[in-house]
Amino acid sequence: MKESIIILTGGGPAPGINTVIGSITKAFLARGYRVLGLHGGYKGLFTPNPSYTEIDFVMADTIFNRGGSYLMMSRYKPTEEDYAGNFNHGLFLDNNIKLLVTIGGDDTASTANRVTKFLQARNYKISNIHVPKTIDNDLPLPLNTPTFGYHSAKAEGTRIATTVYEDARTSGIWFIVAAMGRSAGHLAIGIGSSCHYPMIIIPEMFNKTKITVDKIIKLSISSIVKRKLMGIPYGGIMLSEGVFHLLDEDELTATGVKFTFDEHGHPELGKIPKAQLFNDILEIELKKLGMNVKMRPIEIGYDIRCQAPISYDLLYCTQLGCGVYELYTRGESGCMVYVDTIGRIKPLYLKDFQDPKTGKIPPRRVDIEGDQAQGIYKHIVQFITPNDYEAAREYLSNPEEYDFHKILNW
Repeated sequence: MKESIIILTGGGPAPGINTVIGSITKAFLARGYRVLGLHGGYKGLFTPNPSYTEIDFVMADTIFNRGGSYLMMSRYKPTEEDYAGNFNHGLFLDNNIKLLVTIGGDDTASTANRVTKFLQARNYKISNIHVPKTIDNDLPLPLNTPTFGYHSAKAEGTRIATTVYEDARTSGIWFIVAAMGRSAGHLAIGIGSSCHYPMIIIPEMFNKTKITVDKIIKLSISSIVKRKLMGIPYGGIMLSEGVFHLLDEDELTATGVKFTFDEHGHPELGKIPKAQLFNDILEIELKKLGMNVKMRPIEIGYDIRCQAPISYDLLYCTQLGCGVYELYTRGESGCMVYVDTIGRIKPLYLKDFQDPKTGKIPPRRVDIEGDQAQGIYKHIVQFITPNDYEAAREYLSNPEEYDFHKILNW
């Protein structure tokens, strides 16, 4: 029987998944391997009747430039019982599978690390290589190398946010735009700065103070008043959903939000209308201040995950797919495939990234003190400064409390 490899995709969709699948398939088929695609993420490894498809060249060539994932995804997290007795070793033996390729973000990578340890402990001769994927851009790759899917999602998010901003200008209103990003603000600051939004709120901003709903609202009002002083009655506030992760329980309870949680214990932020929530709170505060400002909420998230990849990700994901074959032939396992800035393929070992206490791979956050972020907050984002205090008293009795730097303790 031919030697085979099997590919699974975990977590949420990202542009470029099919490019990775197609590129891996083409590389291995050319060397005489069979390529299997496993549906259902990790769940497919721990069930007696997994759903899988043999991928041929025509299929790979058909899907490689499409959005979404040809392989059905899931956020399934294997349990202790799964590892103890449910691993479908027969799937690998019956199909002569020598390599398991996992495609996913931080949770999928953390599980890949655990699966590697499991395979080694059982002395199963199965290699495991992970391909880092997430539109959140929060896997800690060296030299700020992006995770695939981020640039495509950012490009589509920018298109949407630009249209929204034009609506704001045309209609003389303000929009609150909430962007995906479970624990990091890469997508929000990437989209917001590309569109020159006058306020961008991400979790990393609160590096010197505790995050509260009140501070988020004051930052928003600071920008609205600053624009009023400039004679501009419109604008946009870009908000990262990751701010929810830093709000304490009392703050969350006060908002009235009731969270449900996914298999990895994360609040399912996609179910919560974050922009609507803050829009409603902000409107109430503006009315208390006697300001008549029209607000509208917009969510950016699920509408950017399954778009077709842009040229950047088409090439990048092709390199990653080819890199899987290269690392496998070098005998590598238990690693992520990494393409450096000059195109060299390197392994990044999962064990080197995991937190020794939790076993998870900690997310990469926006470097809020770096030149890129600081440039945006110094020159593009707009807010009240001490020079505005006197003029701002027309709208605020206490403009000092709406000073951007004082709110954040910067």
